[in-house]
Amino acid sequence: MLHYDVVVIGGGPAGLAAAIEAKKNGIDSILVIERDRELGGILQQCIHNGFGLHVFKEELTGPEYAERFIIELEEMGIEYKLDTMVLSITKDKKVTAINTSDGLMDIDAKAIVLAMGCRERTRGAINIPGSRPAGVFTAGTAQRFVNMEGYMVGKKVVILGTGDIGLIMARRMVLEGAEVLGVLARRSYPAGLTRNVVQCLEDYNIPLLLSHTVVGIEGKDRLKGVIIAQTDKNRRPIAGTEKYVECDTLLLSVGLIPENELSKGAEIELDDATGGPIVNESMETSAEGIFACGNVVHVHDIVDWVTEESQRAGKSAAKYVKNQLHSDSIEVYTQAGTGIGYVVPQRIKLDHIENALSLFMRVDKIYKDIHIVVKADDKPIKKIKKVFSTPAEMETVKVPMHILKGQEVKKITVEIQNEEA
Repeated sequence: MLHYDVVVIGGGPAGLAAAIEAKKNGIDSILVIERDRELGGILQQCIHNGFGLHVFKEELTGPEYAERFIIELEEMGIEYKLDTMVLSITKDKKVTAINTSDGLMDIDAKAIVLAMGCRERTRGAINIPGSRPAGVFTAGTAQRFVNMEGYMVGKKVVILGTGDIGLIMARRMVLEGAEVLGVLARRSYPAGLTRNVVQCLEDYNIPLLLSHTVVGIEGKDRLKGVIIAQTDKNRRPIAGTEKYVECDTLLLSVGLIPENELSKGAEIELDDATGGPIVNESMETSAEGIFACGNVVHVHDIVDWVTEESQRAGKSAAKYVKNQLHSDSIEVYTQAGTGIGYVVPQRIKLDHIENALSLFMRVDKIYKDIHIVVKADDKPIKKIKKVFSTPAEMETVKVPMHILKGQEVKKITVEIQNEEA
C-alpha cells in the first residue's frame, strides 16, 4: 500500500494546476497519475495559438502552455506516474492503479483531486445510419493523428458539428492541403466560440451550413460520401432535402462528455445538466475529501478558466489535509433559473469564500440585450447587462461577499431577464 497526502488523477492542465497549488499550500506528499505517455493532456495536440491570454497575459500554443506547468511541477519535485491507468477509487479515498513497471498498485490518499477531463461523443452516440468504412473520425482523434502522429486523415473532408475542435480542425485540414467541403451544424447557430468561427472558417472561406446534419454514410472499405439534409427547429432532418456529398473523410465534433466513470464508482453525486460531479465552492464533491476540477466537472471553452478552477481545487485539497477546510456552516444551494442551462458550483458554504463568490454558467440558447440576474432566495443581489450571450461561451458572475454577509440565504438562483425587466 502506497500512501500520499494528495493524489491527483489526470496530468492535463487541470491536474497540473491542482498539484502545483497543493504544493504551494504546504503539501509535500503528492502523486499525479496520468494514463498517457506524457504530461499535458489534450494541450499537447493543440498546436494552434490562443492559450494563456488570461493566465500569462500572452498568446501561447497548447504545448507551450502545458510546458510552463510541467516545468514548474518538475522543479517542485512533485511525483508523477505516466502510462498509468486508474482502475477505481472509493469514497474513503483508496485508489487502485496499474502500469507495466509497478504492476497493480493500491494507494491510500488523504485527499483526491479528480482531473480526468472529458471525451468526445462518437458516431455511435448520435446514431448516424449507413455502412462502417474507414475515414470516419472524431475531430480530436484526427487532431492527434495530424499534429502528434504525423498522419494525414484525408483529402476531401466534411465536418459534422461546430464544437471548437471541429472548427479548429477545419482550418488545420486546409493548411495541410485538404479540401473542406463544409462544416455542418444541426442548430441554427454554431456551438463553438465566435472567434473560432471567424478565424477558422470565414478567414479560410470554408462553408458553414447551419441547420444541416449528416443522415447517411456510404462506402465499403473507405468512405465514399455522405448524405446531408436540412434540419427543422427541433434539429430533426427534413424529408426531401437530402443531398449526396462525395468525400473520403468525415470528422465528428458533436459534443464532449466529462469522464466520470471513476466518479460513479466512488458513488459521487453527478449533475444531470453538466455530466460532472456536483461540487461546492471549494470544488469538493459529495464525497468528503474528493475534489474535482476542469472538464471533468463541466466543459470549459478556455484553458485559462480550467487553470483558475483547478488552483482552487488544489488549494482546497491542501486545506482539507491540514484540517482547515470544514466548518459547521449551512450549505446554500444554487439553482439554474429561466434561460440558464446550469450553474457551478451547485453548493456553497458562504463562510469559505474570502472575497467574492464566482458562479459559472451557460445560457440555454442565444440571447440579445438581456440581464443575467443573481438572486439570494427571491431578492436580486447582482445584475449584469449582456448585449449578446450564447451557449458556446461560458458566463461568469462574481458576487462580492459583502453583499451576502450577514444574510440567511437558503438558495441562490441565476436567471435571464429581458433588458426592460
